[in-house]
Amino acid sequence: MNTAGSAATSPWHAANIWTAWSVPESAELGGPLDVAVAATVVLDAWNTVIGWSPAAASLLGYSGEEVIGRPVDMLLGAHPVEKPGRTVHDLPPSGSDTRLARHRDGRSLQVVVLVCPLAGGGAATRILVIAELESLRLSETRKAMLNGLTTQSAIGLAVYDTDLRLTWANTAHDLEMGRPLAEYRGKAPDELYPDGTLLTMGGRTLDDVMQRVIDTGEPVIDLHFRGPMPSDPGKDHVWSCSYYRLLDADGRVLGVCEDAFDITDRYEVQNRLALLVEAGRRIGTTLDVVVTAREIADVAVPDFAGVVTVDVERAVLEGGDPATDVPTGAAFVRVATGSDPRSAAEAVTPVPYAEDGDPLPGREGEPVRLVRYPRGSPQLRSLSSGGRVLDDNTLVVPLRSRGGTMGLVTFVRTGRPAVFDNGEVALADELTARAAVSIDNARRFTRERVASLTLQRQLLPQHLPPQPAVDVAHRYLPTDAVTGVGGDWTDVIPLSGTRVGLVVGDIVGHGLQAAATMGRLRTTVEALARLDMPPDELLTRLDDLVGRSPERQPDLLDNTAESHVATAAGTGAPVIPQPDVAIGATCLYAVYDPVSCRCSMARAGHMPPAIVKPDGSCVFPDLPAGPPLGLGGMPFEAMEMELPEGSLIALFTDGLVEARDRDIDVGLDRLGRVLGGGHARPLEELCDRAVTELRPDGSSADDTALLLVRTRQLGTSQVAVWQLPAEAVVVGRARELVTGQLSDWGLDELSFATELVVSELVTNAIRYAEGPLHLRLIRDRALLCEVADAGHTSPHLRHSTVEDEGGRGLFIVAQLVQRWGTRYTSSGKIIWTEQKFPSDRIQGSDRL
Repeated sequence: MNTAGSAATSPWHAANIWTAWSVPESAELGGPLDVAVAATVVLDAWNTVIGWSPAAASLLGYSGEEVIGRPVDMLLGAHPVEKPGRTVHDLPPSGSDTRLARHRDGRSLQVVVLVCPLAGGGAATRILVIAELESLRLSETRKAMLNGLTTQSAIGLAVYDTDLRLTWANTAHDLEMGRPLAEYRGKAPDELYPDGTLLTMGGRTLDDVMQRVIDTGEPVIDLHFRGPMPSDPGKDHVWSCSYYRLLDADGRVLGVCEDAFDITDRYEVQNRLALLVEAGRRIGTTLDVVVTAREIADVAVPDFAGVVTVDVERAVLEGGDPATDVPTGAAFVRVATGSDPRSAAEAVTPVPYAEDGDPLPGREGEPVRLVRYPRGSPQLRSLSSGGRVLDDNTLVVPLRSRGGTMGLVTFVRTGRPAVFDNGEVALADELTARAAVSIDNARRFTRERVASLTLQRQLLPQHLPPQPAVDVAHRYLPTDAVTGVGGDWTDVIPLSGTRVGLVVGDIVGHGLQAAATMGRLRTTVEALARLDMPPDELLTRLDDLVGRSPERQPDLLDNTAESHVATAAGTGAPVIPQPDVAIGATCLYAVYDPVSCRCSMARAGHMPPAIVKPDGSCVFPDLPAGPPLGLGGMPFEAMEMELPEGSLIALFTDGLVEARDRDIDVGLDRLGRVLGGGHARPLEELCDRAVTELRPDGSSADDTALLLVRTRQLGTSQVAVWQLPAEAVVVGRARELVTGQLSDWGLDELSFATELVVSELVTNAIRYAEGPLHLRLIRDRALLCEVADAGHTSPHLRHSTVEDEGGRGLFIVAQLVQRWGTRYTSSGKIIWTEQKFPSDRIQGSDRL
């Protein structure tokens, strides 16, 4: 111990102990066994501690005074596993070994001992470099990790100094650049990637981002950068980049580190999924072929293609079935074109030509753009094969449905990438398939809508012919803007004696079923009106007909019976029959006589008309309501009023005056102001003003029908009336009166036929009826002859046999006139006839 103590304080220990020694290869500088940082112990030939470093004191807890001069066995024990009997004397002359070290607090540490012989210090003098085994293991792991990041990692790593100049990069970064680090060290980021674009943090450059990280210390995570890879300039790649600041031990900024990972495949998959989601959201929003075609073009441009064109068959636009075999020379209608302004692909698309005077179906004034594809074009090859065609930067996919081709979608590219890969071809197929389903739905809807509109056009009056009794104008606005059909209607029915029947009706519900019911009721009303029924009787007959409809199918509401569950054509969805929507329908019927200027009207649950007198005053007459059709229980009551010439009658449905945001009385008051303030205006203009005022946005919770009627009066110069006694001698007198009046009117050519007609009608009235007779001639657009009597028995036309002495008169009358008939009045009946004027005469009202 004395020797050890004197040695510990000798000059050799203090000055020469570290001067010369041999370090094994395993003791790499900078590692855990580096003598500059590790725990070191100096031993003499007797394994006595003669040197003790501060790191050794930190590792084992002993100060130098406690261990110098003492044997090292007190510190190092045997091998922990393999050779428990070994002592420190068994340490190799040089190299490393694993031992158990005793800490001052009594715990054991597994350490690695590196033996380094001293040069010039004697054969047995050694330095022990001691490191904890766990720290050595961590160091090896760290070294392996750093080596992997440098040479094997797929993440590109680069370090830039504070001037944003590249100072170091790993192997992955070199591979992306396509050249070794020495050839591009010292360059700035924007010099390395001049054609790149930041997809996030728009408006900045890589230089801006890195400088911000250096200035603020805030890292930037998952920044997306797109551009061509220097080693593969033909295709854009997308990287996820992160940047963080590098500091030394004293906190000085050394630069910024970049890690970048190529996410091109993931980014493209995400974009494709996003495009499909967008397509699902935007394609097929309407049941319109043209709009749907424009939607696919809008979705695909510019993210998927620079130019997209959609061409469809002409028959598809009109709702027809797609062709199973399209002629190669067939022309298609180009209904949509989408192009990116930055793309030059327009030059490679087929150039359409226009055919003048051929408008698109349902779009007046919009010209058809027809295209025919040149021979050898990808479009023509697609039509021939029935499948998609990929030709460099052009991809053509057919719009197919139900085994036929409805059209073609052409995707064109010119930028990077200029070609479509397999994933993009599959995406184009999916986009086109979705568009095909929507276009097919639109096509079928177009067909159904055309059928519905055709049905309604056939059920509603196409035009109201001129009437001698009134001037008319009308409007119809369905609530169902999609199908354009509804259940409201108006009608003007010419009646005998120049009278006219005016009708307005409202069917419960909307759509095709309401339109079909409307047609049934309109036809019935017209048939009953031509029988010259008064308004109250006509509504009674109509109410009886509607009330009997459910009786013919009493189990209509029994939807549990199999016979009452139909299958919707083409959908497989069950359809439950509904009760007759005619029940609860409303109707108003009026008859106006231009000779007497009297109007009789009755209503079945409908709103009363608006009556505007020539002075502009507007009233809604207190017309007895009556129940809606089919409900029964109350009689219908007619009301008659006198209307001066030039009066305005407005018949309308409640859709015109009712609204969710206002009371019906407000609507009626507004209608009255519009009609009263403009009653002298042309009826067409007045119709437009009424609709615009009461339905300013064009929408309503119910269908709307409006009929405006301005009354006329036949002048005394057009009507001749005589009262005759029911005596046989008046027949001759009647003939004289008629021929004289026809002579005054300049209608002598009709005298012979009219004399025969009057003779027969007056003779029958005298023979079979009672009371005085009334004979009336009316000169209007035809010559009308009427004989009224007090009887209620109507004559019947029959063919007489050779044995019959009579019965031929009425048959002769029927051959001489255009029409004839009977109408009943409260005092009897009227037999009337109508004769055409000679073809070279134009007759009519004095006002015509």
